[in-house]
Amino acid sequence: MRLGILCGGTGWHVQDLIRATKADGHEAEAIDFRKISAEVPANPACFDTWLVRTMPAGSLEQIIFRMDCLHAAVAGGMAVLNPPRALETCVDKFLTTARLGEAAVPIPRTICTQTADDAMHAFNTLGGDIVVKPIFGSEGRGMVRLTDKEVAWRTFHAIEQTGGVLYLQRFIHHPGWDVRVFVLGDRVLTSMKRYGHGDWRTNVAQGGTTEPCELAPAQQKLALDAARATGAIVAGVDLLCDEVGSWYVIEVNAVPGWKALAATCDIDVAAAIIRFASEER
Repeated sequence: MRLGILCGGTGWHVQDLIRATKADGHEAEAIDFRKISAEVPANPACFDTWLVRTMPAGSLEQIIFRMDCLHAAVAGGMAVLNPPRALETCVDKFLTTARLGEAAVPIPRTICTQTADDAMHAFNTLGGDIVVKPIFGSEGRGMVRLTDKEVAWRTFHAIEQTGGVLYLQRFIHHPGWDVRVFVLGDRVLTSMKRYGHGDWRTNVAQGGTTEPCELAPAQQKLALDAARATGAIVAGVDLLCDEVGSWYVIEVNAVPGWKALAATCDIDVAAAIIRFASEER
């Protein structure tokens, strides 16, 4: 197998994938998304599989062109992990939530608006304890928990003034941890608990710590259902348990990191991805 790793640089995850690819007897090359080009009719593919590692920043035209190239690759019969439809869904929190809701996957009640006035009404509807999230974002950055009406009013108007969309979710009172589940195809590869230690956010990038955990069959099914609903073949699914034991899906990441997960669970995630890709092509 010849693997093309689409990325924005040669960071740790790209190097880990190249290591695992070579160790499995295959070839891999990192390809900067910003340098790809396309021809119509298409030339024969020089790679057997594309693996999307990151999507670097760019103009709207550039991002759309890159996604068009992925769609064209899929239409031409090439294996792309993750498929472009899954990438488009998971990068957009509202679309992810909509897909999960359509599939009857349990999620926190969510209201998305474009005006501060509508957001204030949603704040009250959701019980006055909410999390505001950027629709496009990761690693817990830009998320704000709001419980005060005056602070909420100022926050909503600031977002409205910048042309942002107001994505509001009811805050789920949890025991101080959530679970990151790594889904690969039709199975759960591994999972870990993430602890916030005084911060309601549990993301490792925000200072959270981790420990391995074994999921019950019901929670494994929940993670698999969430990945399936978004079309993600390789996915990081975040699960949250509330104070009465009900479970919710908080996020599905179609370009999941695994640096903390691999160390916590003592598993070679990159090797598992490469084996899966070689078997599926």
